[in-house]
Amino acid sequence: MKRPPGQQHSPWERDRALLESCMADVAKRRIPNLPKSLPIRLNPTLHVIPLAWRNLPELIRGESVVPVRGEAFVIVWRAPGSGELRIATATDGELLVLKTVAEDRSPESVAREGGVPLRTVRELMAAAAERGIVLAPSSRLTRGRSFPRGIFADDAYFGTRHFTLQWHITQACDLHCTHCYDRSDRSPMPLERGLRVLDDLKSFCERHHVTGHVSFTGGNPFLYPHFFELYQRAADLGFGTIILGNPVSAELIERMLAIQPPSHFQISLEGLQERNDAVRGKGHFKRALAFLKLLREFRIHSMVMLTLTRDNIDDVLPLAEKLRDHADTFHFNRLAMVGEGVNLRLPDGKKYWKFLADYLRAARTNPVMGYKDSLLNVLLHQRGEELFGGCAGYGCGAAFNFVALLPDGEVHACRKFPSCIGNAYEQPLETIYHSVRARRYRAGCRACAPCPIRPVCGGCLAVAYGCGLDVFTMKDPLCLMGKNRGKETAKKPRQVPEKRGTPSVPHGAS
Repeated sequence: MKRPPGQQHSPWERDRALLESCMADVAKRRIPNLPKSLPIRLNPTLHVIPLAWRNLPELIRGESVVPVRGEAFVIVWRAPGSGELRIATATDGELLVLKTVAEDRSPESVAREGGVPLRTVRELMAAAAERGIVLAPSSRLTRGRSFPRGIFADDAYFGTRHFTLQWHITQACDLHCTHCYDRSDRSPMPLERGLRVLDDLKSFCERHHVTGHVSFTGGNPFLYPHFFELYQRAADLGFGTIILGNPVSAELIERMLAIQPPSHFQISLEGLQERNDAVRGKGHFKRALAFLKLLREFRIHSMVMLTLTRDNIDDVLPLAEKLRDHADTFHFNRLAMVGEGVNLRLPDGKKYWKFLADYLRAARTNPVMGYKDSLLNVLLHQRGEELFGGCAGYGCGAAFNFVALLPDGEVHACRKFPSCIGNAYEQPLETIYHSVRARRYRAGCRACAPCPIRPVCGGCLAVAYGCGLDVFTMKDPLCLMGKNRGKETAKKPRQVPEKRGTPSVPHGAS
């Protein structure tokens, strides 16, 4: 289109024309296919264009921005599978990945040379692969063709690129909570066995083309005498690390940070001060708030988890409001009446569903309130609103994108109820993961199969178990899906990390 007489060219027009010409060229390229095996490769449609003006990708997409002078590297590519034409300003991390792959260098050598944790390089490469900038083999951890798809057509909901080992390295704990799932006296784990577990996890993740994460918990993981040796080994192997535990001293935090920062540190609160201290011990509430302040000073993402019961349901929203200035993320999940939790009770259905509606309403204006209970998706679906990934990012992720390992080697599909699928001291994780028992838990409840939102829900097997139900045939007792079905359409499920301030790590059970 000709420019009106007298109208001047914008100084960035030359760069814009160069970019649009490149986009037209890339759009003609053949859609790339994912390789079936390693190594990771560059996307053959990818172009990297050095420009003298910034914000041009946003301008081309029609966003209200003004280009500014400054060096920028813009990448243009076609996404594998969909063939979608994509354009973005490359981040420093993406440029590092492109250089690493182009030069056929190992993540280990790049981490050593750059003086950064191996985890950082691996996560950058995984993120680039998810965007399709580089091509990596598809994950081999998939739901399988027989898994109910409901209203979801995208294969992304049925395969995970992340796997988390929720590792209960000790039963030792400095608290005695009234709803504890397991106070049994299990054999302590020798350090040598723990190191072999990490080596086995590395092999498992490599064979299945997934990024590995280790969630250290207990008990209190810092009470395990060899915690720092295990933490160091996990960091050396490139695993992302997470802490689910109790408040600890600044000295212990500093020692951990000297090895590797965790993706997040989660502690628990059970309501406001009076209610919480009745469950977790006198003075715990104040110690927890002081510890959250400490985590913020150390720039560690803090998460607070609450176990929802009949007794504390009225404390949840006031607690969330109080945590607005203390925590980065607040979640709740429902009580599993297992272990000492058999002495407590869940809220009745009517009160629970009113609570969910109130929670969703409050979360709109409180950025720390996250979504975890998969039944929130039932309410969102009935309203025709955007869904989220469910409890573990794929609805119930038991024996799918996480497993729980206990100090004596027992591996469970989920820590919140007895669901043993093998023993890591006797079998490799590969054998345990693909066992018949693991597949049963991974398939979940058959009564949920007809549900249109099954891939992002599945209820809670632990809640069903605690209510005396057969978890393989009888669905979550608080589910209303069969009574009030929503519209048989859904918007793309929302990923909590993007919307709720949660770190970009898998939603392991907690």
